[in-house]
Amino acid sequence: MQTLYTERTKNIGKSFLLVTLFLVFIIGLGWVFSAVYQSSAILVIAVVISVVMSIASYWWSDKIVMRLARAVPAKMENFAELYRIVENLAITAGLPMPRMYVVSDPAPNAFATGRNAAHAAVAVTTGLLDRLDRTELEGVLAHELSHIGNRDMLLSSMVVVLVGVVAIASDFFLRSSFWMGAGRDREDRNGNLLMIMGIVLAILSPIIASLIQLAISRRREFLADTSGALLTRYPEGLASALKKIAADPRPLRAASNATAHLYFENPFKADVAAGKKTPWFVKIFMTHPPVEERIKALEGLDLGSHE
Repeated sequence: MQTLYTERTKNIGKSFLLVTLFLVFIIGLGWVFSAVYQSSAILVIAVVISVVMSIASYWWSDKIVMRLARAVPAKMENFAELYRIVENLAITAGLPMPRMYVVSDPAPNAFATGRNAAHAAVAVTTGLLDRLDRTELEGVLAHELSHIGNRDMLLSSMVVVLVGVVAIASDFFLRSSFWMGAGRDREDRNGNLLMIMGIVLAILSPIIASLIQLAISRRREFLADTSGALLTRYPEGLASALKKIAADPRPLRAASNATAHLYFENPFKADVAAGKKTPWFVKIFMTHPPVEERIKALEGLDLGSHE
């Protein structure tokens, strides 16, 4: 029988499987580039640069994201109900109280950010506070606290590093392949074939890396849904919130491609209406799972004890 606990374990396993495949992919890409250049120094430099940049962005991620989202601190005297809900959920989850922010936007949405639980922040839009009832709001906030408790920020940062490695290495290879190819012996057929393979991989690699990144992001949303439902013990509230948010046609003005994956639901436009099936080729380019799949997973959960 499917339970919250089995679904949570299954999603964790799938997420780490995707990260493992990502690592294997990067190693394979590095092998091809090293074979073409007959040196691994270029890839090592790319890895160092990517790691340094990613660590810097991760360390100040909460401040950067809040500025990008145009979020302002939510004062307790103005948002007492919001604070009470988050405090109760944080105590239940065994997490420190995150810093609370509000985004002035009629589109209902929310997100969590920060490098760890002790430095986490949660932002909600004014549209979310206006449109959802208490049980629905609890479901959304439990989802965001689950991102914090599940250490999704750490996993996301690791994936950003891997995507950065691929992007930098691919760009450098493409820029240098032309003058490298010009100096290569025209009779060296194996070398020319290897160069062609390297160019093809350099073009396709960032696309493949981004698709893997999106897949990991979607798996983490499923995990946060099940963890959030476990926290509130009421998956119907989260499912109802998903239906309301997905049905709202208004895009979030402050959202961007860089921050879209952080939000509770697709911030650019309304998702596919519940009950409609999303085509597979659309799914692979989505930052979030289709809303109908998230609702179906929540409705099929069993709140029975962990056996």
